[in-house]
Amino acid sequence: MEKIEFYKMSGSGNDFIIIDNRNSIIDVNDLSDFIAKVCRRKMAVGADGMILVENSDNADFKWRFFNSDGSVAEMCGNGARCVARFAYLNEIAGSNMSFETLAGLVQAEVIGERVKVKMTDPSQLKTGDAIEFENGLVSISSINTGVPHVVIVKDSIDDVDIVKIGRKIRYHDQFLPAGTNVNFACHIKDNTIAIRTYERGVEDETLACGTGAAASAIVMANKMKIDSPLSVLTQSGGYLNIFFKEKEGQYYDIYLEGDARFIYKAQLWEDAWKDDFF
Repeated sequence: MEKIEFYKMSGSGNDFIIIDNRNSIIDVNDLSDFIAKVCRRKMAVGADGMILVENSDNADFKWRFFNSDGSVAEMCGNGARCVARFAYLNEIAGSNMSFETLAGLVQAEVIGERVKVKMTDPSQLKTGDAIEFENGLVSISSINTGVPHVVIVKDSIDDVDIVKIGRKIRYHDQFLPAGTNVNFACHIKDNTIAIRTYERGVEDETLACGTGAAASAIVMANKMKIDSPLSVLTQSGGYLNIFFKEKEGQYYDIYLEGDARFIYKAQLWEDAWKDDFF
């Protein structure tokens, strides 16, 4: 295989490998294994996920999005913002665009270094729920913002063992077989909240999660009667803005806005996914 050109991008600390695959340059037998190896930190490029940009008959382009373990994800808010800026700067689309995802058609607007994307309407909002652990019940809310999310509201999220608790909930019987992403959220002031997220497919805490920010903002808005927009402080220190409309407890016209940074452009060598060592 020839060397593969790629871009490394970051959306509020959520980092991605993006490849223009409109000419089908990815030619590997096991795509999932290839992606998992290339996304390994310290052994290869390292990333929270990989995005393949491909041709579409219904939009400016379509993407295939993969978590860092090689699994397919329907939607990723921060990835959507990054791929939109990628497409704009590579003249694949204009500053206003639409692209296909497994969660539906996504609309995006590039505004300088920031990108605003229209998320799919959320579904299955459920507050006041609980799941049982060996040491008792844990109060949760849940919602699907393109992918499933659990949101746990706390007074402070600084000392939460995100990986331990997040992993227990992610693999809890109640969410099998697909599992769920897990967010811990707290109210800071006015329309500002902070979140930390355990991401399914990455199987770790990430510095930001766009669909998790949207899920947490809607749950907090519902529980605390906060109006749009909400500013969400992520673990990277960056802020994501969530806009929405609400009528009779139904939330719609969800927009996610934040930074989408180009980190570098480079070439992948086969050493990045080889099994053998020298």
